[in-house]
Order: sequence, then structure tokens, then C-alpha cells
Amino acid sequence: MGLGRPPHRAGVPSYQPGELRPHAPPTRGNQVTADRRSHVAGARPPVVAMAAAGSSVVRRVEELGDVAQAHIQQLSEAAGEDDHFLIRASAALEKLKLLCGEDKECSNPSNLLELYTQAILDMTYFEENKLVDEDFPEDSSQKVKELISFLSEPEIIIKENNMHPKPCDLLGDELLECLSWRRGALLYMYCHSLTKRREWLTRKSSLLKKHLIDGISYLLQMLNYRCPIQLNEGVSFQDLDTAKLLSEGIFSDIHVLAMMYSGELCYWGLKHCADEQPENHEVDTGVSGASHTTQKEPLDFREVGEKILKKYVSVCEGPLKEQEWNTANAKQILNFFQHHTNHEDFQVKCFGAYNFFFNKTIFP
Repeated sequence: MGLGRPPHRAGVPSYQPGELRPHAPPTRGNQVTADRRSHVAGARPPVVAMAAAGSSVVRRVEELGDVAQAHIQQLSEAAGEDDHFLIRASAALEKLKLLCGEDKECSNPSNLLELYTQAILDMTYFEENKLVDEDFPEDSSQKVKELISFLSEPEIIIKENNMHPKPCDLLGDELLECLSWRRGALLYMYCHSLTKRREWLTRKSSLLKKHLIDGISYLLQMLNYRCPIQLNEGVSFQDLDTAKLLSEGIFSDIHVLAMMYSGELCYWGLKHCADEQPENHEVDTGVSGASHTTQKEPLDFREVGEKILKKYVSVCEGPLKEQEWNTANAKQILNFFQHHTNHEDFQVKCFGAYNFFFNKTIFP
């Protein structure tokens, strides 16, 4: 299942302590989860409406594919050398163009959208690495916004065409999880860089708060796409620890990371944005999986952070105990939440970004 010490994934770099790196996009059969869910049967629009929506998706994906291919060309020329992820993204878009050139009425919207999504994941991964190498320069805001926009496009296509009751019916849980994870992790890395710029914080703490809330929202969205496995006599598990993880809605190492990242984003929010005037930011604050009813609520950094970090510690010191996941920083942040009256009164040593996880090598 990939928890603690997952198998090697093609394209995933070896992390060093202190390094900020986005996770590589999934390859076919190696997405965020090990197995792909088939399309869910259920209520469907009339056949004619479905066909029209399908044709609209095909046209839109073809248009966006052309835009992405032109963007990749610009990136390749600027880089001055071949890059594995750009090459793979370009190949996916060429295949997409070829399929779109065939009979559009017979094209499978799901297959085309998956090709486009894989290309976007590869293309944006290349750009994220560049931002990380440069430690998010002062003028990174527009680039981060552009990458978030690219990574949001597949979901927008599905919602605009209203083809299926749930987005996962068209694109699949694993790619939707990956899109949310990548947006949340990107904002996590960006916010980590911003919190080190004191002058910027004094001028733009409201903008930081927006980035933090968006990042938390994407990560919680990722954690809520799928239902926890309900354990009963009809379900057989050889490994009790694995069964406990699945019952908690933890399907991969990325789910564990997403919990910690959400908690640290909440910590930064309470530390740097506590004096901001309350705003009506509503976030789906459920962290137990899609089988539980969740509500849109105004975001409370302390409440959400405590809830998710307590679950993180419980999972890491319970079913994942033998994997030696680090809980020291999570416990420091929980202590901060419990004792916080003024953000100057208590300081938590933030290991920042990824490096508190990489006291051991997660991706060997």
C-alpha cells in the first residue's frame, strides 16, 4: 500500500534532509493509490445529453491540449535541454491530439481527459521543481497562480459539462486525489517560503492567509475523496495494521503527508494571521473520508489543526509505529495550539516543508 516505505516510483527524486521537493506525478498503474476504481454505476443523464456533453469535453480537452503543448515548447526552449517530464507530457499531448483527430463522436472523454491530466501533472512538476530550486523568488506569485490554474482545469471541465454525478466517475479517484495533493503541496511549499520573509509578512499577511486556507482546502479535499473501508466480518485482512489504516481513510503515504502538511499550514495561520480580521472562508473540514457527512464551515486554524494532527499522531504511533514516522513536530504544534494566547509567547521549531519527514528515506 505504500505506507512508510513505498516501492520506488519512476521519476521520484531521492530526498535529502531539508530539501523542498514536489512529489512526482503518477505514472499509469503507479498513481496515488495502487488500484484504479472502475466507473461507478448509477444515475445517468439521457443518452443524447450524455453524447453532447462528451463531445463538448473532447473539444475542450483538445483546445487545452494545444495550449499546454505550446507552453511545453516554450519551457523546453527556455531550459535549453531535454527534460524527462516535459518529454513525457509532450508525448501524452501528441497522443491526445491524434485521438481527437479521429471520429470525435467515438472518442472516449474519460481516456482523453486522463491523458490531458497526466500531461498537466508532468508539465507542472517540471515548473514546480524550478520554483523550488530558486526558493520561490519574490515574483513567484503569478507563476504559482498559473500552476494552480493548470492543475484545476480537469475538474473545471468535468463540472462545466456536468457529465457525471461525481467527478471521480469520469476521471477516477486517484487522479483527482493527485490533482488536489499537488495543489495543496505547492501552496504548502510556497507558504513555507513566504513565512521566512518578515518584511513581506508585515505587508501582506492577508494574502498569506488566503494561500494557507486554499492549501488546507486542497489537502482536506484530497483526504475526503474516498470512503474509509468499513471493517466487518465480510472483509478479510491478513494485516490488522493495514486494516486499521484503511478504516481511517489512509490509503497511501501521501494521505499521511497531507495530514501533517494541513496541520502545519494551520500552525502558520494561527502564528502569522491571528490578528487578521475574520473572513468568510468556508472549507470542508472533515478529515475522515468521503463516507462521513461533512459540512462547509468557516475555517478555524486551531480547531482544524488540532483535529487533523491528533489523527496524524494516532496513526503514526499506532498502525504505522514500526515505520518510524516522525511525530515530534506535530506534538510541538499541538502544544502550541493548546497554549496559544499570543503568537509571540510560544515558538515552535518548524522543520519546514518536507525535511522533518526525511530523517529517514521515505522514497528509497
